[in-house]
This record gives sequence, C-alpha cells and structure tokens, in this order.
Amino acid sequence: MPGLLLTAHDCVGHVHLVVGSNSIANARCVKSLEVGAKPIVIAPQDAEVHYALKDKIDAGHVQRCTAVFHEEDLTRWGRDEVDNVVDAVFVTLGGKESMATRTHISTLCRKLRIPVNVLDSPNLCTFSLPSTHSDGPLQIGITTSGKGCKLATRIRREIASLLPPDFGSAVERLGTIRRRIWEEDHRSIQALEDPSAIPENEDDDLAAQKPTFNQLVSESDHAAAKTRRIRWLSQICEYWPLRRLASITDADIDTILQSYSTESPSATSKSNTPPLDISTLEIRARPQPRIILAGSGPGSPSLLTLATHRAILTATVILADKLVPSAILDLIPRRTPLHIARKFPGNAEAAQNELVTLGLEALQNGHTVLRLKQGDPYIYGRGSEEFAWFEERGYRPIVLPGITSALSAPLFAQVPATSRGVSDQVLICTGTGRKGKAPEPPTYNGSMTVVFLMALHRVGDLVRSLVARPSPSIREEEQQLQKVGEDQVFVNGGGWPEDTPCAVVERASCSDQRVIRSTLQFVVQAVEAEGSRPPGLLVLGKACEVLKGRGGARWVVEEGFSGFEGLDDVVGLCGGATALTPSPSSMKRSTDERDDAEDSLGSDAQGRRVRSKTDVGYPEVNNVQSAANASKPRGPMREMAVEEVRDKGGI
Repeated sequence: MPGLLLTAHDCVGHVHLVVGSNSIANARCVKSLEVGAKPIVIAPQDAEVHYALKDKIDAGHVQRCTAVFHEEDLTRWGRDEVDNVVDAVFVTLGGKESMATRTHISTLCRKLRIPVNVLDSPNLCTFSLPSTHSDGPLQIGITTSGKGCKLATRIRREIASLLPPDFGSAVERLGTIRRRIWEEDHRSIQALEDPSAIPENEDDDLAAQKPTFNQLVSESDHAAAKTRRIRWLSQICEYWPLRRLASITDADIDTILQSYSTESPSATSKSNTPPLDISTLEIRARPQPRIILAGSGPGSPSLLTLATHRAILTATVILADKLVPSAILDLIPRRTPLHIARKFPGNAEAAQNELVTLGLEALQNGHTVLRLKQGDPYIYGRGSEEFAWFEERGYRPIVLPGITSALSAPLFAQVPATSRGVSDQVLICTGTGRKGKAPEPPTYNGSMTVVFLMALHRVGDLVRSLVARPSPSIREEEQQLQKVGEDQVFVNGGGWPEDTPCAVVERASCSDQRVIRSTLQFVVQAVEAEGSRPPGLLVLGKACEVLKGRGGARWVVEEGFSGFEGLDDVVGLCGGATALTPSPSSMKRSTDERDDAEDSLGSDAQGRRVRSKTDVGYPEVNNVQSAANASKPRGPMREMAVEEVRDKGGI
C-alpha cells in the first residue's frame, strides 16, 4: 500500500461539517477552531450532546443544525466562493447501527471530492488527522496511517521531548531572517535596475561622500551576496545544534541584517566572517544556573534514584544535610565543593539560613547547586520552604524525589507498614515541632501504623504524651471512647496502651543498621541503655510484630543490615552487569561506631547480631555508654568550611 501524502492546509475561513455530537465531535470542533475554521455540527434534536461541545454551541463558537444528516448538507453550509460546498467533513458516529450512514456519507463526499474523515473506519477516509505537536509556527505531525492512534501519540511525545524549550520562537526568528534577507535582496535588485527608485540619505552636515560612493556595482556582486546569505542561513539550519539555534535572539536578527546592509555588495561576496559570534551563542546556550532539591534516600547508595545520582556527579556546588551518610557523600567528585549543614540543637535556624544563602551566592555565580537532603525532600525536609525561598529570588528549583525512610526503614526492619487484618492505615508524624516544641500526639487507632521522624532525642516526652489519657475534668467534652470489635479503641488526644509494640530503626539500609524491638512501656529504657545512633525513627503499632516478635523480652536489639544479600547473584543470572549492593569501600564507617559490647551479641536466624534484655541491667553503666555513644562521630562525613569552599573558587 502506498504511503499517505502529508500536507499542511490553511483552513482559515473554511467550513467543517461535523456529523455527531459526542466527545470525538467536540475534539474535532476544537481542532477546527484552533486553525481558524468554522465548525457546524449536524445532530438530531434528541441527540445527547457532549457537555464541552454544548458550551461551545451556547457560546456561539460552534453552529448546530438540529436535524439528521441529509445529502443537501454537503452543498448548503459551505462558503459562497465555492458554491456553498463544505471544505471538509468529520463523521464521528459510532456503533454498528451507524455503519450504513457512515458509508453513505463517505460515498457522497468522494463523489463531490470533499475530504472526509470517518471515525474508526480508515477505508472510508480520504484523509486522517495526525497526532500534532504545535509550538508557534512549528508543527510536527505523526501518523501511523490508521494502524495505531495511541502509538502515534506516543511517538509524537517522544519527539517533542527532544526539542529545546520554546523552540517555536527560534523557528519564528529564523523565518524572520529569511524574509528580511529576501526583502533586502529585492531592494538591492531594484537599486541595480533603477537607482533613482531608492532615495538617497541626504545630510546637509555631511561634506564628503562615502568611499564606496563611486565604486562600480555589478549584477554579479548582488547575485553572489544573495547566494552567500541564503547559503549561510541554510547551513546553520542544517548543521547547528538545535540548542544553539534556540539561543538566537531578536537582537541577533538585527545584527545579522545590519552586517549585510552596512557592507558593500562586493565586500559581502568576498567576506568569510560569520555574522554571528558562535562562541557567544555557545555561552548563551549553556545550562543556566539552577538549584536542585534532591532526596538521598534512607542511607544506602544503592537506593539513590538515577536522577539524584546524576545530579551528584554533575553539580558544581553541593549543600548537604548533616545526616546524609558518608557512603552517599563519597560519591561526590573530589573537585566539587561540598558544604554540610552546621545544625545542632539551638542552631538549626541559623544553619538553615547559612545554607540557603550559600546556595543563592553560588547561583548568582552561575553554578548548578545541589541541595542534598536525607530521605525525601518533601517529607519533613523543609523542601517546600526552600522551593519557595529560591523561587522568590528568581530561581525555580528542580525537585527530585527520594525514598523516604518513613516507609523504607520499617521495611528493612521487617515491619510491614500495612498488613491485612492488622494495619490498614499509615501515619507519618514528626517528633519535634517548630522551634523544638512537642507536637500533639496522634489519637490511638489499633489498626494504624505510626512512624515518628526526628523523635529519638526526646523519646521520653513523646512516649509519655502517647500513653497519657486526657483529664476528664478538663477535656471531658472532647473525650470520646468507642469500642470497635474487641481490641480497637479510639481516644481523642493519646491513650495508647503501654503494651503497644514499637520498633526503633536507626541508620536504615546502612551496614551499621540497628533495630530495637520493644513496647511503649520499655522503649525509653531501651534507648537509654543502648544509646543513640542517628538518624533514626520510631515505628508504632501492631504491625511491628507481624513478621517478627520479641519472644517475651522487654526489648531485642538487632545489629547489621543484610537486605541486599544475594541480590547481585540474581542480577548476574539475569545478565545484569551492574552490582546493586554497595561496595565495602563506599559503605565504610568509623570503627568507633561499633558497639562497645559486641562480644555479648548472639545471632538470629538471619545472621543478625541479637542481644536480649529481660531487665534494665546496670543503669549507671548504660547511662555512661549512652552518653559516650551519643558523642561519637557517625562516619567520616566530609565537611568543608565556608572559607575553604570559597578558597577553592566554588562559591
């Protein structure tokens, strides 16, 4: 079957007859209106009219004929200059019952040589509408000749995504250059044939004539100049990268044309100097300063998104949160300046202000700034605040998601956030409100899993607020108790049972991951005894014991991470060439982070080191150990002072 002839029609003022009143008829009317045509809908009085099409009819944008289709409609509604014959017909009727009508209309249109398009009937069509990308004068049409409309749309999207933004404006400018070159050539030819037709620029103050006044001008000079101009325009359209073409401005058009008009024809024909400085265009086409807000995931480099990893490798300045693990920071090229937030209790706001100010200075110096955050930037990461802050200053951030620890950390601790019959809701909370204030505790719900971020440093206060019940004398009217089944109780403002299972997950997905399984009754004692290993979170709810329990102990400690064990072997069997698990060098950590009581650890069925506690133990020793652990550095985080960054020319 021969291919179709693709054409672009000027339809301004044309009359398009649309038979039908469904959503497809509305789409055909929209397309007709976009190209300046006049759509007329043919539909009976009792026909159901699509709501959007009805709005266009009521607004007067679309004319409707309330009758069934008749043969005379083809020669009644058209323009006077073509004897009232319509310019195109769209048949949008569907269903088997309309097949005879569709065939009849197609036959009539073919006899009258009227272009006709019939829905879902390629054999009845004399033309089809391609999937179109429109950007000003630029239009790209894709057709599969009726073999797959969805595929044509997919191909069109893929092609359009490869074009520079707002490329239609560049096409408009190139067209302006072409038109004005032809106009300049036409004036030159007129001047050659009849010099008196072009007025002289007279200046009473000008005593002498220009050096080119008596220069001989031949017709060959004009032909050479014209050829060179058009050849240059053709060459840049053919060979220049699209991004360079897109960087041409209106001022460049004036420069090009001025360079031709100021040169004599003979000089123009011999000159090889390009009218535009390519180096200037290259600089202009380079990526503009940009700010990227990216989440680094829970900790393991294997859980970085490809987009964030690319941003790490290509950014020219990186501003990282304090808790971004060293394994992630090790991926940063050594040439890239890095500044880590100097956040500590009482200095959070000052450190935040310092970080965004550094980012703004880097942007003003032309850098690509990566604001690297722990987890996901929009889950308690101040991502929205920083987005608004930079946007107000003229830099709209690019936001890259990260795997939030609120959902991944429970997974790596074998705690399903939801489990049928146990937990059907997930609530993510912060354990620290603004300016360090304690937030309101969530109401108890036996079928809910609650994840508390930034809570371990004040876990005692948090647990007390969770298990406390509201005072009847103060909040009697607000207190509502409702029993659902045998074990679900909803209480306004706390009321969590002390035997509610919970788990503390620290440094999730890192090699030194630690999980403490306990209940609300003993979790505070467990954290005080075992010490803190930030970053960490608290998971609360019955889902904590769906896959793994405590075996009657007050708390159980699990050391180490084995979530990726054997994964590389599976990938290798499938033909993969890239290891998914991090290398030992990228996951290196300080030996000071090892537990001081490692020799007392046993192991569970998965090979993790486990220590069980049936009592509080030795509080004095545990308190000292907790303080010591809290003061230890957690990995070789590479921090660069602001002065060091500036010395290296980064900011």
